[in-house]
Amino acid sequence: MTSDRRPETEAEFSHRSVLLDSAVDYMVSDPAGKYVDATFGRGGHSQLILGRLDVSGQLLGIDKDPEAIRVAEEFAIADSRFDYFHGSFAELSHAVSQAGWEQVNGVLMDLGVSSPQLDDATRGFSFMRDGPLDMRMNPLQSPSAAEWLSYAEEQEIANVIFRYGEEKFSRRIARLIVERRQEAPIETTLQLAHLVSEAIPKKEKHKHPATRTFQAIRIFINRELEDLETGLQAAVDRLAPGGRLVVISFHSLEDRLVKRFMRDLARGPRLPKGIPVTAAQEAPDFRLIGKANKAGAGEISENVRARSAVMRVLERNDNTQTAQGSA
Repeated sequence: MTSDRRPETEAEFSHRSVLLDSAVDYMVSDPAGKYVDATFGRGGHSQLILGRLDVSGQLLGIDKDPEAIRVAEEFAIADSRFDYFHGSFAELSHAVSQAGWEQVNGVLMDLGVSSPQLDDATRGFSFMRDGPLDMRMNPLQSPSAAEWLSYAEEQEIANVIFRYGEEKFSRRIARLIVERRQEAPIETTLQLAHLVSEAIPKKEKHKHPATRTFQAIRIFINRELEDLETGLQAAVDRLAPGGRLVVISFHSLEDRLVKRFMRDLARGPRLPKGIPVTAAQEAPDFRLIGKANKAGAGEISENVRARSAVMRVLERNDNTQTAQGSA
C-alpha cells in the first residue's frame, strides 16, 4: 500500500528543479508504468512523477551524490512505489536490472551540477564561495580537482580546459597553474578562481573569468560527457515501445551531444541504395517529440539557473503495428 506521507527535508526546499512540470508532462504517459529519474538530486522531479503515478506505478531514482541518496532513502521510506540506486546514470542498465525490470516507460536526465552542490562551499564547485577544491559529485571517488591539479602535466590541463570549457586562454591558465603549484598547493576554490582571473588578459562582461575553467575541470573530474554517452545509450536500450527519454542540458557541450544522439536515432538506419527492404525495416525505431524546449520568462525570473536549460525529448516508436500492416 502506498504511503501518503511525503518526505520533507531541508535540502528539498533549497533546490528548485528546472522545467519541472513540462519534463514530467512529456515523460509520464502511463500512470501504471515504470520510470527512471536518472538524476534524482533532491527529488524535485521524482516528487512530481510520483504524483502522476497510480498505486501500481513505479519509480527508480539514480544519483552518484551521497547527499542525494540520503534524500532518496527518505523517499523510499515514505513511498513504496519508489526505489533508488547509488551510482552514475552510466550504470542505468544495471540499476534497472537490479530493480527487477526489463523495460521502462520513461527516463529523465537533468544534467550538470545541482543548486545544493553549488551552494555548499565544502563541495568545491563554486568560484564564488571559498572552500576545498573538490568538485567530485561522489566524494568517495578519486581524484579531487585539487589532487588532479597537483600532478597533471601542463599540456593535459590546457587540453581539459579547452575541450570541456571552450576557454581560448587555456594555455595561459595551465601555465600559471603549474608555476603557482611549485610555490604552494592549489587547494581552495578562491585560490584557483583568482589564479584564472589573473591569467586571462581580457574579461567578458557579466561573466566571471573562472566560469569556463571551473566547468571544464568539473566535467573532467566527474567524467560527465563519457557517462552521458553511456547513459543515453543505456536509456534507449531499456525504453519500451512508446517510452520516452527526456534530457535537460545546461551547456552547449551537453546539448550538442544529446542533440546529435537523438537526431541520429530518429533518422533511422542508413542502408546502402538498392537493397530491397520493407517499410517496417526502413522505419526508424525512434522519433523526436517537438523541438528543443526552453524555460519561459516567468521561470527564469524565479530561477536564474533555468536561463541556459534546454530540454529534448525522444520516443521509441511502436514498429510492431507497421510490421503487422506490411506483412
